Amino acid sequence: MDFFTADICDEHIEKVFVLDPQYKNYGGANKCKGEVVTIKLDKNNSDLIKLLRDEDGKGKVVVVDVREDYFAVVGENLMKFAHKNNYAGIVVNGYIRDTFQIKDIPVALYALGTCPRKYIPITSGERNIHLSFGGVGFKDGDYLYADTDGVIVTPQIII
Repeated sequence: MDFFTADICDEHIEKVFVLDPQYKNYGGANKCKGEVVTIKLDKNNSDLIKLLRDEDGKGKVVVVDVREDYFAVVGENLMKFAHKNNYAGIVVNGYIRDTFQIKDIPVALYALGTCPRKYIPITSGERNIHLSFGGVGFKDGDYLYADTDGVIVTPQIII
């Protein structure tokens, strides 16, 4: 992938929104770009499992909001689903686990940190809604670019 978030910010300052720096990449890809798909969860990841397992993710990045609840919503199995269905990356406003296993799966995974436990009771999520966290608003159809310098969002494809 021939892009750098710093160059995009320099060239398109009025069109770019930068995610707060506390989100770190735990995945096996050091950069990603793609069309945003949003999902809001209530601690349990069953709706995210269905999305990553059952839908084609070519050219897409999933943005997940769990309101920073201290439960892991992405781990080894979900990363395998994401890779199998060609998702470029996942950004989680929350926590992930299985970092040893996922570091070699070639999907970017940005999150606040790690947590070894997951939330077992099944709860419902919401898809295709406006999300706001980390100083950025996300909606389906936005475009996300991420690399070692950070994560940026634009209302349309820039490169």
